[in-house]
Amino acid sequence: MTQQRGSGFVALLTAVNCFFAFPSAAAMDIPLEVLTHANIEQLPTITAQSPGAVIALPPEESFAVTCEAKGNPEPEFRWTKNGQEFDPSLDPLLRKEENSGTFVIPNNGNLTEYQGTYRCFAFNKLGTAVSQEIGFMVPKIPKFPKEGFDPFKVDEGQPFILKCDPPKGIPPLQIYWMTMYLQHIEQDDRVSMGLNGDLYFSHVEEKDSRRDYCCFAAFPKIRTIVQKSAMSVVVSPTNSILQRKPSLLTPPGVRSEAVLVKGEDLKLECIAEGIPTPKVEWEKMGHGRPEKFRLENHGKVLVVPGDEQDVGGKYMCKAKNPLGEVVHYFTVTVEEPPEFLVEPQSQLSMIGADVVIKCSVSGSPQPVTTWSVNGVPLQETLSANRKIFDDTIIIQNGQPSDSAVYQCEASNKHGKILTNANIMIMNLYPIILTSDGQEYSAVEDQGVMMHCKVFSSPPSTIFWSKDDSSELVTGPRFTVHDNGSLEIHTIEKGDTGQYTCLAKNLEGTSAIDAMLYVKDPTKIVAPPQDQSILIGTDAQLSCLVEFDESFRGDFELLWQKDDEEISPNNTEHSSRYFLEEGVLHIVNVSHRDQGEYRCVAKTPVDSDAASARLIVLDVPDAPQSVVLSERKNRSVKLRWVPGEDHNSSITEFVIEFEENKWQPGSWRDLQRVPGNHNSAVLDLHGHVGYRFRVYAVNAVGAGPPSKPTERYLTPPAAPDKNPENIKIEGHLPHEMDINWEPLSPIEHNGPGLEYKVSYRRQDVEDEWKEHTVKRHSFVVRNTPTFVPYEIKIQAKNHQGWGPEPKMVTGYSGEDFPSAAPDDVAVEVMNSSMVNVTWKQVPKDKLHGHLGGYRVNWWRMRSLLHSKQSQGERHTAAFPGSRSHGTVSGLVPFSEYSLIVMSFNGRGNGPGSKAVNFKTLEGVPEKIPVFRVADVQKRSISLAWTPPLEPNGILTGYLLEYQLINDTEEAGPLQRVNISKPDTTRWHLRDLEPLSKYRFQLRSCTSMGCGSIVSLESTTLETSLASVHTGISSQGWFIGLMSAIALLTLVVLIACFVNRNKGGKYSVKEKEDLHPDVESQGINDDTFCEYSDNDEKPLKGSQHSLSGGLKAEDSGDSLVDYGDDDAQFNEDGSFIGEYAAKKEKRASAEIKATAQTPA
Repeated sequence: MTQQRGSGFVALLTAVNCFFAFPSAAAMDIPLEVLTHANIEQLPTITAQSPGAVIALPPEESFAVTCEAKGNPEPEFRWTKNGQEFDPSLDPLLRKEENSGTFVIPNNGNLTEYQGTYRCFAFNKLGTAVSQEIGFMVPKIPKFPKEGFDPFKVDEGQPFILKCDPPKGIPPLQIYWMTMYLQHIEQDDRVSMGLNGDLYFSHVEEKDSRRDYCCFAAFPKIRTIVQKSAMSVVVSPTNSILQRKPSLLTPPGVRSEAVLVKGEDLKLECIAEGIPTPKVEWEKMGHGRPEKFRLENHGKVLVVPGDEQDVGGKYMCKAKNPLGEVVHYFTVTVEEPPEFLVEPQSQLSMIGADVVIKCSVSGSPQPVTTWSVNGVPLQETLSANRKIFDDTIIIQNGQPSDSAVYQCEASNKHGKILTNANIMIMNLYPIILTSDGQEYSAVEDQGVMMHCKVFSSPPSTIFWSKDDSSELVTGPRFTVHDNGSLEIHTIEKGDTGQYTCLAKNLEGTSAIDAMLYVKDPTKIVAPPQDQSILIGTDAQLSCLVEFDESFRGDFELLWQKDDEEISPNNTEHSSRYFLEEGVLHIVNVSHRDQGEYRCVAKTPVDSDAASARLIVLDVPDAPQSVVLSERKNRSVKLRWVPGEDHNSSITEFVIEFEENKWQPGSWRDLQRVPGNHNSAVLDLHGHVGYRFRVYAVNAVGAGPPSKPTERYLTPPAAPDKNPENIKIEGHLPHEMDINWEPLSPIEHNGPGLEYKVSYRRQDVEDEWKEHTVKRHSFVVRNTPTFVPYEIKIQAKNHQGWGPEPKMVTGYSGEDFPSAAPDDVAVEVMNSSMVNVTWKQVPKDKLHGHLGGYRVNWWRMRSLLHSKQSQGERHTAAFPGSRSHGTVSGLVPFSEYSLIVMSFNGRGNGPGSKAVNFKTLEGVPEKIPVFRVADVQKRSISLAWTPPLEPNGILTGYLLEYQLINDTEEAGPLQRVNISKPDTTRWHLRDLEPLSKYRFQLRSCTSMGCGSIVSLESTTLETSLASVHTGISSQGWFIGLMSAIALLTLVVLIACFVNRNKGGKYSVKEKEDLHPDVESQGINDDTFCEYSDNDEKPLKGSQHSLSGGLKAEDSGDSLVDYGDDDAQFNEDGSFIGEYAAKKEKRASAEIKATAQTPA
């Protein structure tokens, strides 16, 4: 296969010739795949044969005796049977395989004539290969002889051996002693079966009498079990059984020898008789008790392992009982079948070289070794250049005619081994078995192996070069192996290129090319992360990979779970897993999804992998094995085995109970214990049928409960506790109501529950008064008003009284306080808040638990007006024992009146004398109406109404305006101080035409200015201003407006009259209350054009114009203001309430006559 190359190849060949050293005549292995390459002849080689023994089992239809071989030319086959020539093709019953040495023996009933030892010979013109011996065995069906047995009579206490004597058959043999009904005979220290199958009795007992002792022999290889005839044993009882020291039933004598075949276990047996039954002990002499050895058959058999070292030597068994002992010594010799120490090897040698064939064998006894050439004993063939030295054959100056198959066979009594060595002597130019032009891909920083497998004789020398260079590939990163392969370690990008493998020997030269491509490595840049996921949710594992772009069509991203690949085509996987752009989605995670997930990124040349652990969190499983123990009358211990916590530690166990009398079927919590406990002592109530169950809790939640225990009934008992939460209340002055929380039904502890109520006065010497009731309340009548009592409540049932009750203190019914607070004084803090002080009511006048003090106040008038009018009443409560309080939310610049009273659980006491006071001046309220009255090109007229509550004497108004024009920066802020308080209109001049302005207005007192009201408006162009002026000056327009105003006035007067019919005050008196407001009309334009910053409806615009009180309100007295009941909780604590209502205020209109100063 010499190939022509370019100039680089010629240069390489020249260099090789300079350095080429002729190889020595060393032998080499023949590659098995070189059969007919370049038509090279090949010695026969046996490739398949039957095992050492072929057993003809009856169920089989036929039996193949196999022999297959290869070679060039194609081998032929011949057979021997029992050392004699045997031709299967001459027997018409045998079926011969074509181009094969195998023949098939049909199971036609005449199998015994084919029984024997066969050997196959595969040959061609170069030589003959020989197979191992193949035994064809036709087993006979083993049978026990048909015989009857008289009953065996044995005196009680005597030793006895029941013989089995199984028939011979193909091993292994298994023996069983059973009854006719196939029940095993019980074996123990006294009765046991020996290795030979006999049944040994150390001494018989009366119970050993039976008529159906059957010995069964099983032969597994031929699937056969045979039975010996039943034997009867009759034990004659005796009145006295004497004890005796041991003696051996087997083995006989004091000493015996045994052979252990290496690789097979040896069993040593000692069975003794005696009374009491002897115990057997074993010892290896000089080594003590053989700990590593196994004992069988109740210690009577010592198993010496065949694969241990140094097992040969002396062993002793000792059988002893209290009366004495007996010993037996075994001498164990270790033997072994033949085994090759040096097995002859097939060789290919060059012509003229010496060939050495060595066959060294071990075994015990020492195996006999025989040599054959092409199946013929060596001594029967002559060769002048062949020498034999002990276990070695040397062929000197080997020639092609010396090519042959040499057989080495070794045997002893434990077996036989045979091997073939193909010796081929020839010269052959290098044949490169690796294909030319192969392409290899590798990644940076890894290695690559480029192959160049050569077959030649003598062996070739291999050289590698790169890119037609004359220089050989050398360096620490390059290794040329003995098989011709070039290995490059730690690949670099520059290693890409074409490589040439050159093989040369004495017969010629051959070469092939190979192409190497260096790729970017595959790398997982974002591996999956460990996750803990809640069961039933979805999980996502991502895996981001970088790889060489040239592998895009061949790249694979695989996912594995616990080393098993996750396949979307798998029906089980497809319902729970799906892959999307490198992300593994796990739907509806369950417990079976927990495990290690591995992302594997693969290209044709490399791979990378990363793993992550998915932990599934769930509530704990139900506890198991819930049992009751330590049962007592009023307690029981509960134990359980915790269930799986599912990766979240159990924090606690909750014990529940269910009882079958009061709430059957309802499970309630009884006790909680820490998560590291698995038991609890439960305190129980009497006269209850309990069942219990347990569930576990972890960070995920509560798990399912365990199965309930059996029901546990406790006996009746006296109550363990008395009622709690005792409440003493007095709803009426001369009564005391006693209420308590009753015992729950399960706390009754038995039938007939009642309560004994005991009470006595605490403030005087008094005897206990007792009443027994079944309900959970009791009323004590005819008590003094608000006096202290001592009360006790004790539970009892048919079993007795509960524990001694605790005493509680309470009071009888309360009455209204009978005195009012004195020395009421008011300190004005500011315009809307005052501090009220008073002297507390004496304790003996309270007639109950003091709830606190109540302050009632009302507005008399505004200081702007002299006319008084009683306003709405307001109340503030101050709980507890105190002598002062703060009242806020008052109207500035007003006159008020207030009273103070005490209150208890029964209600309010009498009010104090009224105290009048005046609040300070404050800032005005927001102006209610602010509008644009007229718009011109360079001026705007503004109009407004005064504040409804000036909270003092008005000093004027503050008007501010600025140009805005929808720009980011507004114009400068202009201020106008209007010092006349009765001004309600202002005209602004010198404004920019067609410009937008913002106007802000506040009313002021001496205390400051009030809240801002604002609006925006735009000046007009010249033409629009003219039109506006013309319309407003037309006569018809003025007349229309006058008619509307007159109609509105008539409607308002009618409303006044209707509203005040039957009242005490005349219309004139009501008008005098607010003279500045009621004298003004209402103009619709005012409301249409008003707006404020908060965009709220006009405050007080829908109130009556009179602003006065209703007729029925005018007769209210100061007493009426102090009689409202206060509210209390059941425990006597006060619920305070502060109520403040705004006074109704009258609307006002703009004074039409107001004008701006010139």
